[in-house]
Amino acid sequence: MQDTIQDQTFTKEVLLEKPIVKGVYENCTFNNLDLSNLNFSDYRFIDCVFSGCNLSLTKFNKTGLQEVKFVGCKMLGLHFDAVNEFGLEVSFENCMLNHSSFYKKKLKKT
Repeated sequence: MQDTIQDQTFTKEVLLEKPIVKGVYENCTFNNLDLSNLNFSDYRFIDCVFSGCNLSLTKFNKTGLQEVKFVGCKMLGLHFDAVNEFGLEVSFENCMLNHSSFYKKKLKKT
């Protein structure tokens, strides 16, 4: 069973004390973080916002992304084709998505 983390804001200072662990994140905000090359496989993000983050080459195998918003993020080389299809709903605003793959994904309202 995975831990559920709710209503948290993650910044560089917070991550020094409490790293991001595998679990379910609900209504959380991730601000100006370098999350590149991390492995978010089997995590779940629900109603979350990533703002100003570097997520380049992060692994999203079977990751749940439900109502997740990415704002001003660097997202190079991501494989969204590997995320969990269940409830998949993401939006992107002013993000760099070069070399990212959405192969065979049906995305609404993006």
